[in-house]
Amino acid sequence: MLKPLLTASTALLSAFLLTAAAPSDPISPQRLSADVRTLASDAFEGRTPGTPGETKTVDWLVAQFKAMGLEPGGPDGQWTQPVPLIRTQVGKGQMRVGATPLRQGQEIYVSTVRPIDRVAIANAPMVFVGYGVDAADRGWNDFKGVDLKGKVAVFLVNDPDFEARAGEDAAGKFGDRRMTYYGRWTYKFEEAARQGAIAALIVHDTPGAGYGWATVTAPAGENYDIVRSDPASRVLLQGWLEGGAATRLFQAAGLDLAQQRVAARRADFRPVELNGQRFTADIPVRVERAESRNVLAKWPGKAHGDEVVMFGAHWDAYGRGAPDAEGRTIRPGANDDALGTAGVLELARAFAKGPKLDRSLVFALWTGEERGLLGSETYAVHPVYPVAKTVANLTLDILQTAGPARDVMLVGDGQNDLEDRLRAAAAAQGRTVTPEALPERGLFYRADHFSLARRGVPTLLLMAISGAPDLVQGGRPAGQAWLDGYMRCYHQTCDAWDAKWDLTGAAADVALFHRIGRDLATSRAWPEWRAGSEFKAIRARSRQP
Repeated sequence: MLKPLLTASTALLSAFLLTAAAPSDPISPQRLSADVRTLASDAFEGRTPGTPGETKTVDWLVAQFKAMGLEPGGPDGQWTQPVPLIRTQVGKGQMRVGATPLRQGQEIYVSTVRPIDRVAIANAPMVFVGYGVDAADRGWNDFKGVDLKGKVAVFLVNDPDFEARAGEDAAGKFGDRRMTYYGRWTYKFEEAARQGAIAALIVHDTPGAGYGWATVTAPAGENYDIVRSDPASRVLLQGWLEGGAATRLFQAAGLDLAQQRVAARRADFRPVELNGQRFTADIPVRVERAESRNVLAKWPGKAHGDEVVMFGAHWDAYGRGAPDAEGRTIRPGANDDALGTAGVLELARAFAKGPKLDRSLVFALWTGEERGLLGSETYAVHPVYPVAKTVANLTLDILQTAGPARDVMLVGDGQNDLEDRLRAAAAAQGRTVTPEALPERGLFYRADHFSLARRGVPTLLLMAISGAPDLVQGGRPAGQAWLDGYMRCYHQTCDAWDAKWDLTGAAADVALFHRIGRDLATSRAWPEWRAGSEFKAIRARSRQP
């Protein structure tokens, strides 16, 4: 009798989780699936910014918002906000260290964000700079004043304390296993430029990066950037060294990479020149200028309409790439982030069916997230709604597709008191909140909410790759199996819509944001960053009269 009783108990819990939010949070798994099926179809060509796929995507999204009865939420009463971009594509060229060739996508992966027609680097010295961190607030400087002008900086990924052991100088300096912004590849490329390097290469390892080599190479030499007044503020060439290739490079210089990893965790670490290893590259570059678009819709508030609760996701994916084993070239980004986009559309539908609330609701669908948060960053630099009047940003970026779960994963635990609202909303569904299981992946710095967070706006991010969900059917082991399976398709052609998806869990997660957003929009509450958050002081300054 035990097995039938357990089965019945599981079925009852599953039914409760499916219906707990239904009366007040009408999020439909079927509509989520239908919208993803459309956005991830071949007709949208992988939703690359600046292509016909973008035009189809933006037109379709605007049509959805219009049909709901929402108002344009962009500048000057428009549905969209312009995002001027440059798009670069490196061609087939030559790279080598000394006489040893480096093959794009195998030993090395590179791109550029400079608007140039050729990358030309001749016999540039290579310098190992450890983790490449210059952080006065942490009492850490890997550069020690060494001149990197005209040189290639070689970095380790993640923070200096990622692998640190107790008693080592780096231990605890950067949050232990939890990645800070100093561990992100974006920071390392930015810092290399500030230090005068001509190029920056990060040594890839899957634990430190949080993803495998296939994810690194997924853009296939393509890159994007916002249009900058000073393009030279970015390195000429940026990219990654495959782990085995990096080990051989250090050996050729008479160095042991494993020993250098340990040395880089000491406060007295100094950059180490890779003796005899000189980098040469001659690579053609195709440059296009494009104007991409954020899509913005608004449900205006009736009492405090100048105060905004914002929901966000990114509509872009990776477009076309090299054929996979089945000959598919389109990387449809069904979960990343057509499903998040569908979630925002469902939130808009749910709110538009009800009365207007006191505060305004803004539904933002960003471009260029996969190219470095470019759409949300453009918005943050040129906000349509003042950040001081933006109550919160709630972002959806990858949801689990394996059915109802007993918990919801929280990215960036301990940042702000929106987390308390998430716990309350989850409890109302009979669920709990689980802090991210993989803080070393630095997910808090890898999604569009970060562009608003770094301007002081309190944020919440739901991102299912932050850990294995505790699924009603199969528990955490089944959740881990789902996560492992999805990560094999992350940024690949197989991140495709599947009729077998069970989106009841995803719908429950979206419903959490419906409840939190509704509560914020019907109150005078202003969420706060927690003491110790790097964003608390920024918010305090922005809110000053």
